[in-house]
Amino acid sequence: MSLPNCRKRASIVDALFYFSVCCLLFIPSTASVASSACLAGQSDEQVRIKYVHDGDTVLLADGRKLRIIGINTPELGRDKQPAEPLAEQARDELRHLLGKTAQVRLRYGIEKTDRYGRQLAHLFLDNGQNISEWLLQQGLAISLTVPPNIWQAECYQQAEQQARRQQKGLWSKKYFRLQYADKLPDTTRGFQIIRGRVERIGHSRSTTWINFNQQFALRILQEDLDYFKGTDFEKLIGKQLEVRGWVQYYKHQLRMRIRHPAAMRILP
Repeated sequence: MSLPNCRKRASIVDALFYFSVCCLLFIPSTASVASSACLAGQSDEQVRIKYVHDGDTVLLADGRKLRIIGINTPELGRDKQPAEPLAEQARDELRHLLGKTAQVRLRYGIEKTDRYGRQLAHLFLDNGQNISEWLLQQGLAISLTVPPNIWQAECYQQAEQQARRQQKGLWSKKYFRLQYADKLPDTTRGFQIIRGRVERIGHSRSTTWINFNQQFALRILQEDLDYFKGTDFEKLIGKQLEVRGWVQYYKHQLRMRIRHPAAMRILP
């Protein structure tokens, strides 16, 4: 090989090397941009957040109160009741995630307000990070599907399962334990995740009942049955279920309203 040819090939190699380095420098960081699987797809409004009340509720700069769709975080202490485990951490981590600018993009749900008049929306940072997904991944929230706002429900469940497998946050044995239907005290209230075996199914004009025992039952109202199309309720008899929702006490029985199949998981 002649000396001129060597120099020519060396210059080509150098050029390719510098081109590769430049390409790498302009690849977006996956940590800052593409860490979300539950992507927005679209956004309806860009807003600033004035104040973070707790892990799932914020106050916008224009005075609107907003409840984040897809999650439920531990309750802060009020009315002389202590805060639930990790409630303050969920709030503080959300404040830290938002940073000083607190500018986010909203994607509204089909139902835009709840019964308390709060705005309902999914929140995204400018880099595309889905805030609901992030809190779920940290184990600081539980996935919650409330129809008709069911967009990304499956993705949020997957984010929660990731944290559960890793026993992060709420899912560590130190901070969180499941309730069991046959051991529920009558004083059980509020948001719970409960496991138990189905004993029987009942139907009335307005409600389908899934009875674990005489003490605890699930109720699915007629207006929500469309979400359960294809569900053979009778085949649930004898199955172990894990359910999530708010527990109330009525007529000597603990009850939980189930509005979507995402709130009811059949265990192996």
